Amino acid sequence: MSCFGGRVSQDLYQNCCNANVLCEFNGDLSNVVSEPIYVQKVYDAVLFNLQGMKTVQNQSFTPRIPQGHRVKRVIDIRCRRSFNPDNVEDPANLTLDVNTTISGATFLKNSAGEELTAVGADGNFSQKLLYADTSDCDDQCMGTPVFGTQNISITGNVIIEIDLLLCDSCNNESIFTIRTEVNIAAKDHPLVLTNFFEICMPSAIDTAFLPRFTEFCNSSCEARLATNNHGRDLCIGPDGSVTGNLIVAICVTCEKKIVVPVQLCVLSTGFAQAAAQQNAICTTFPTLFPNQIKPCDTIENCGENCHEKEENCRCDDICDERHDACDSCNDGNSRGRRPQPRR
Repeated sequence: MSCFGGRVSQDLYQNCCNANVLCEFNGDLSNVVSEPIYVQKVYDAVLFNLQGMKTVQNQSFTPRIPQGHRVKRVIDIRCRRSFNPDNVEDPANLTLDVNTTISGATFLKNSAGEELTAVGADGNFSQKLLYADTSDCDDQCMGTPVFGTQNISITGNVIIEIDLLLCDSCNNESIFTIRTEVNIAAKDHPLVLTNFFEICMPSAIDTAFLPRFTEFCNSSCEARLATNNHGRDLCIGPDGSVTGNLIVAICVTCEKKIVVPVQLCVLSTGFAQAAAQQNAICTTFPTLFPNQIKPCDTIENCGENCHEKEENCRCDDICDERHDACDSCNDGNSRGRRPQPRR
């Protein structure tokens, strides 16, 4: 059992973990309050699934098969994207370069002709400001359609692993894994996927913010033997070297969104707070976020909101005498006092 940082692991040799649960709800609806939040609302979105294909012949695998063994069958074929965390610009990284053009609207540009971008939910400047003449649809309280063309340029490598069931001269079976790295396309000759889309843009004639256009894509890969027969697709040399014929599919999911900044009212059970991991030496520690303010924290609302349970209120400030409801928080005192939020 591990006690590092106050978090307990079920197994000392466990390589995986569980995340902290920051929010809990005891089922008491009296603890639920409405709060405003300033966020971005998704007005419209479209999702696409695209696929590209790469055929590979006489691809070399490593390591070599041990002498005296033969391939009985293929157990599994796995494919994953190549990624170098020490160099995100490594040309071997499988990369999606998305280029989108639109008609019926315009991306805002500055005086230098550069498109204006805003920070998106991913923390990057991934949103473009969008403008269109929506007057034809404003009177009908409907959105304006925007048409676009998307070109995705795929470059980089994928890593393929094949689990082989080997058999020696004594018919003893063993699992042996071979590996290779396949280049999908180079930067000067990328694999290009194209599709068209339509998305709806809201009217922004009377708003303080223009709609924003954002897009993001994710890719995965799948590999198989060219004819699904290891006898034909895998060639074993006298020295145990392996070459194979493969078909690699690049599976891409892309989503386009029109988002607008809005202020929403949501139901909340309070602010999330992570449990501190510490060996206590200090008696007190600073807070990271402000305390949640309740309606009963104001003198004006004292009379209406002070009927909370006594253990949930701390009354320090004197309220107006006419607010008799505050007396429940003051141990029978004749003058009401201002309830304080729970700490």
